[in-house]
Amino acid sequence: MTKKVLITGGAGFVGSALALGLGQKYPDWQITALDNLKRRGSELNLPRLAEANINFIHGDVRNSEDLDANLLQPDLILECSAEPSVLAGYNSPKYVLETNLVGTINCLELARQTKADFIFLSTSRVYPISYLSNLAYTETDTRFQLNASQEIIGASGYGIAENFPLDQARSIYGTTKLASELLIAEYADSYGIRTLINRCGVLTGAWQMGKVDQGVFALWMAFHYFKKSLKYIGYGGTGKQVRDFLHVSDLLTLIDIQIEKLDELKGETFNVGGGVENSLSLLETTQLCQEITGNEISIDSIIENRQGDVPIFITDSRKVMEKTGWQPQRDAKTTLIDIYEWIRGNEATVKGIFV
Repeated sequence: MTKKVLITGGAGFVGSALALGLGQKYPDWQITALDNLKRRGSELNLPRLAEANINFIHGDVRNSEDLDANLLQPDLILECSAEPSVLAGYNSPKYVLETNLVGTINCLELARQTKADFIFLSTSRVYPISYLSNLAYTETDTRFQLNASQEIIGASGYGIAENFPLDQARSIYGTTKLASELLIAEYADSYGIRTLINRCGVLTGAWQMGKVDQGVFALWMAFHYFKKSLKYIGYGGTGKQVRDFLHVSDLLTLIDIQIEKLDELKGETFNVGGGVENSLSLLETTQLCQEITGNEISIDSIIENRQGDVPIFITDSRKVMEKTGWQPQRDAKTTLIDIYEWIRGNEATVKGIFV
């Protein structure tokens, strides 16, 4: 039987990468990408989707009529739609709530009506800000380094695991994703839907239209390429705050495994990221971007912390690795070179997005 896949947020960075990757591997699948094209740059993915014979629907998960079960009839939904910015939750809470929570409810209703499998891309930002801000770390010449010994459950030198506490505030954005997770569990239990949740850390790679508040590694490379100034914001303005990252192609590999093993993995929640081995501070990112582009740019320092920010986040992905045998394959330099080559090869097209 031909697999019919609906990817919400399908013209976005992650959704389009999954659509194109799965379409290339499984040419007999019927893959539909649904997107409202709100994010600037998402329209650049439409020709790529069309060339790959991916069906595109200009729709919005906030509107249940755009998810018509009679028209779509998917047997798998990859729920990638989101307003992914923490800052947006403080500035535009209504849109974030409607997109990230009401949107998920509408997608779950479609899954209920069609009996479709449901894989949800959640976020590491479901974990409370106050707990993350109080993790024990040391300061080195180039970064904040997470200590091996931590007082709070679910935290270690490997990073943050799935059993990290959830009982404090985490931002409106993070709350929409956690609330969606809870509803997914209820729909799975009530209606027998096979579901799976991936709490993703920073995802990056070519074709990411990075912004200050989301997609920072792509933004950092683009600003070095186009010789625009940047800022180290918060934590003393030194650029030592750290994130782990995962190349979107490594996520694609994992999603492919999860689809194949969904009956075995259904009901699971996984932390998905690059881990300690694939982590960078902003300062270290600057050094790599300088090396790759040959450009040095002006970087200002802002001492004050940004609302909702944390000094360090590392994803402990040992559970998903153990369950699936998956491991990230692309390191920091490989990933940043991939972004650089994409920008260089599409300079005229993407310049308007970043400049």
